[in-house]
Amino acid sequence: MLLVDEIRDNGDGTVTGSYTVRGDEFFLQGHFPDEPIVPGVMLCEMAAQCSCLLVAEQVKGKRTLYAGMNNVKFKNPVRVGDTVEFTCEKTRSLGAFHFMKATGVSGGKVAMSGEFSFALIDKDKIK
Repeated sequence: MLLVDEIRDNGDGTVTGSYTVRGDEFFLQGHFPDEPIVPGVMLCEMAAQCSCLLVAEQVKGKRTLYAGMNNVKFKNPVRVGDTVEFTCEKTRSLGAFHFMKATGVSGGKVAMSGEFSFALIDKDKIK
Protein backbone atom coordinates (compact mmCIF):
# COMPACT_ATOMS: atom_id res chain seq x y z
CA MET A 1 0.00 0.00 0.00
CA LEU A 2 1.56 3.22 -1.13
CA LEU A 3 0.62 6.12 1.14
CA VAL A 4 2.69 8.88 -0.45
CA ASP A 5 1.49 11.09 -3.30
CA GLU A 6 4.66 13.13 -3.61
CA ILE A 7 8.09 13.18 -2.00
CA ARG A 8 11.15 15.35 -2.45
CA ASP A 9 14.66 15.59 -1.11
CA ASN A 10 15.13 19.04 0.43
CA GLY A 11 18.92 18.88 0.00
CA ASP A 12 19.52 19.59 3.69
CA GLY A 13 19.28 16.06 5.12
CA THR A 14 15.48 16.14 5.25
CA VAL A 15 12.73 14.95 2.93
CA THR A 16 9.19 16.21 2.58
CA GLY A 17 6.34 14.02 1.44
CA SER A 18 2.60 14.46 1.23
CA TYR A 19 -0.60 12.48 1.02
CA THR A 20 -4.12 13.73 0.33
CA VAL A 21 -6.90 11.72 1.94
CA ARG A 22 -9.42 10.83 -0.78
CA GLY A 23 -12.08 9.18 1.36
CA ASP A 24 -12.09 5.72 -0.20
CA GLU A 25 -9.11 4.39 1.80
CA PHE A 26 -9.70 1.07 3.55
CA PHE A 27 -8.47 2.43 6.87
CA LEU A 28 -11.30 4.98 7.06
CA GLN A 29 -14.01 2.31 7.10
CA GLY A 30 -15.54 2.47 10.56
CA HIS A 31 -12.94 4.94 11.90
CA PHE A 32 -15.24 6.60 12.86
CA PRO A 33 -18.81 6.13 11.57
CA ASP A 34 -20.12 9.42 10.13
CA GLU A 35 -16.84 11.21 10.95
CA PRO A 36 -13.88 9.46 9.31
CA ILE A 37 -10.40 10.39 10.51
CA VAL A 38 -7.06 8.86 9.57
CA PRO A 39 -5.90 6.42 12.27
CA GLY A 40 -2.66 7.39 13.99
CA VAL A 41 -0.93 4.19 12.95
CA MET A 42 -1.58 5.11 9.30
CA LEU A 43 -0.01 8.53 9.84
CA CYS A 44 3.04 6.72 11.21
CA GLU A 45 3.14 4.49 8.11
CA MET A 46 2.91 7.55 5.84
CA ALA A 47 5.81 9.18 7.66
CA ALA A 48 7.88 5.99 7.47
CA GLN A 49 7.26 5.65 3.74
CA CYS A 50 8.36 9.25 3.20
CA SER A 51 11.54 8.69 5.19
CA CYS A 52 12.65 5.85 2.93
CA LEU A 53 13.98 8.42 0.48
CA LEU A 54 16.66 9.20 3.08
CA VAL A 55 18.09 5.70 2.63
CA ALA A 56 17.09 5.19 -1.02
CA GLU A 57 20.39 3.62 -2.07
CA GLN A 58 20.35 1.14 0.82
CA VAL A 59 16.69 0.10 0.32
CA LYS A 60 17.31 -1.59 -3.05
CA GLY A 61 16.94 -5.35 -2.71
CA LYS A 62 15.81 -5.06 0.91
CA ARG A 63 12.61 -5.31 2.92
CA THR A 64 11.89 -2.43 5.23
CA LEU A 65 10.68 -3.65 8.63
CA TYR A 66 9.49 -1.41 11.44
CA ALA A 67 11.65 -1.89 14.54
CA GLY A 68 10.11 0.63 16.93
CA MET A 69 8.34 3.91 17.59
CA ASN A 70 9.09 6.40 20.36
CA ASN A 71 7.57 9.64 21.58
CA VAL A 72 4.74 9.45 19.04
CA LYS A 73 2.06 12.07 19.56
CA PHE A 74 -1.17 12.74 17.71
CA LYS A 75 -2.25 16.33 18.10
CA ASN A 76 -4.89 17.13 15.45
CA PRO A 77 -7.07 14.85 13.32
CA VAL A 78 -6.58 14.36 9.59
CA ARG A 79 -9.86 14.08 7.71
CA VAL A 80 -11.13 13.33 4.21
CA GLY A 81 -9.91 16.02 1.80
CA ASP A 82 -6.98 17.02 4.01
CA THR A 83 -3.41 16.91 2.76
CA VAL A 84 -0.83 15.97 5.35
CA GLU A 85 2.78 16.96 4.73
CA PHE A 86 5.56 15.06 6.44
CA THR A 87 9.07 16.34 7.11
CA CYS A 88 11.47 13.54 7.99
CA GLU A 89 15.12 13.36 8.93
CA LYS A 90 17.50 10.54 9.73
CA THR A 91 18.97 10.91 13.21
CA ARG A 92 21.39 7.97 12.98
CA SER A 93 22.11 4.55 11.52
CA LEU A 94 23.56 1.48 13.17
CA GLY A 95 24.21 -1.39 10.77
CA ALA A 96 20.91 -2.43 9.23
CA PHE A 97 18.96 -0.16 11.61
CA HIS A 98 17.98 3.40 10.77
CA PHE A 99 16.48 5.95 13.13
CA MET A 100 14.19 8.73 11.96
CA LYS A 101 12.28 11.69 13.27
CA ALA A 102 9.11 12.92 11.56
CA THR A 103 6.43 15.59 11.83
CA GLY A 104 3.17 15.57 9.90
CA VAL A 105 1.33 18.86 9.39
CA SER A 106 -2.17 19.31 8.01
CA GLY A 107 -4.00 22.61 7.66
CA GLY A 108 -1.10 24.43 9.30
CA LYS A 109 -1.39 22.32 12.47
CA VAL A 110 0.79 19.46 13.66
CA ALA A 111 -1.16 16.24 13.22
CA MET A 112 1.56 13.85 14.43
CA SER A 113 5.17 13.75 15.46
CA GLY A 114 7.47 11.01 16.58
CA GLU A 115 10.62 9.00 16.25
CA PHE A 116 10.81 5.57 14.69
CA SER A 117 13.30 2.97 13.61
CA PHE A 118 13.36 0.34 10.94
CA ALA A 119 15.65 -2.38 9.70
CA LEU A 120 16.65 -3.04 6.11
CA ILE A 121 16.82 -6.82 5.66
CA ASP A 122 17.80 -8.75 2.51
CA LYS A 123 14.64 -9.98 0.79
CA ASP A 124 15.98 -13.53 0.55
CA LYS A 125 16.50 -13.71 4.32
CA ILE A 126 12.79 -13.24 5.09
CA LYS A 127 10.73 -16.39 4.69
